[in-house]
Formats: sequence, C-alpha cells, structure tokens
Amino acid sequence: MSQSQIWEQRRHDDPRHDTLNALLDSIERFVRERLVPAEHVVAETDEIPEDIIAEMKELGLFGLTIPEEYNGLGLTMEEEALVIMAMGQTSPAFRSVFGTTVGIGSQGILLDGLDWRRKSTCPSFATGEIIASFALTEPEAGSDSASLCTTAIRDGDFYVVNGTKRFITNAPHAGIFTLMAHRIPRIRALAA
Repeated sequence: MSQSQIWEQRRHDDPRHDTLNALLDSIERFVRERLVPAEHVVAETDEIPEDIIAEMKELGLFGLTIPEEYNGLGLTMEEEALVIMAMGQTSPAFRSVFGTTVGIGSQGILLDGLDWRRKSTCPSFATGEIIASFALTEPEAGSDSASLCTTAIRDGDFYVVNGTKRFITNAPHAGIFTLMAHRIPRIRALAA
C-alpha cells in the first residue's frame, strides 16, 4: 500500500487531503523514477548529484517542517512521517540531504530562536538555499552526547568553541551548523 493510500484511508475528510496526496504521489514517483536508478551513482561517488538536489528543492523537501509563513510546507509530524516513509523506499543517503535541515537544523531556530533569526533563516531553509548540518560525533565520545568533550564558552557576544568533531552530516554543503557542546568545561575523572 502506498503512502498516499494510507493517507487516503485515514484522512479522506481532511481539507489538506488532496494537497498531501499530490505531494506523496510526486515523491513516490520521484523516488521510483529518479532516486532508485541513481543509487549506484551515489554508492560509487559518495555524492548526491546536483540535479537531484535541485529536484528535491523543487519538490519542497527542504521545507517540509518549515511553517508556511516562512515559505515552507508546514507539514504536521504525521504528514512528515508519511513523506519519510515514501523516501524510505530508496537509499537513506537521499533523505539525509534534507533531513538535517527539516529536523535539528531548523527546529532549534523555530522553537527557541529570536524572531529576526527565524525571519532571516527559515525561508532559506525552506528553499534549500541554506542546508543545515549536525555536528555531534567526536573521536573519543562517538555519538554519546553525555560524553562530549567539545566546549562552547561565552566570550562577550560570541562563543569560543574548542573541540573536535567528525562524521558531520552535510558538512561540505552546509550553510549553518547545529553543534553539540558543553557550556561548562568538564573535569574528567581519573581511572584508578
């Protein structure tokens, strides 16, 4: 059963029904006709072709969770899950291109950012002009956020970041980074 058929069964009376079905149909076709055939290219080159990224932008994938007031699609969590399930029919590499932007990259700004920052950044997230990155993993801590060594210490209006990150999602293409760090230096206990 396709994602649009699931939506059809659950939300036939919802006013967004036709719009979401059209989006899901477009994404399913995009996955089938463009992404699955390109999986071998991505596996060989470790790069998503630029023309595919451009098509993702045209489909609105970078703006899934961005509110409509910032030119995004403003999908609910359930609607986003249906889109991600449709994207799950191909390599996860494709989803990671926009997934960080619609997730941790934009949500911190949307939920806790200053109004001027939301207005200046979120429309660029929605179009894919700005791609977000997520910097969590460290050489010694891995992806265990409680064991991070990187610090971000306030110095006037800025933070001084000290530490090492690796395996940073979207790093080569990112225009903004969500960086995980401690604001208070940690004292490491000595093993006896």
